[in-house]
Amino acid sequence: MDENRFAALLGHAALKVWPDLPREAQERLFSAAVDDAVIANSLAEFLHDRHPKTLQPKTSHPPKPTRLA
Repeated sequence: MDENRFAALLGHAALKVWPDLPREAQERLFSAAVDDAVIANSLAEFLHDRHPKTLQPKTSHPPKPTRLA
């Protein structure tokens, strides 16, 4: 196998486990994958569309109540 095939295999594997990776690992992989803002924006949109929950904080506040109890 050549380097491009190995890179493709690793890329597909990263996409499969992306939502389960710690945020730091996601950020490191993202930074290693992009070298300019245009590509970064396109990749961020792709990841958001594929895994919308991964771009939200791992912990979040509960929603505000809509009426008084």
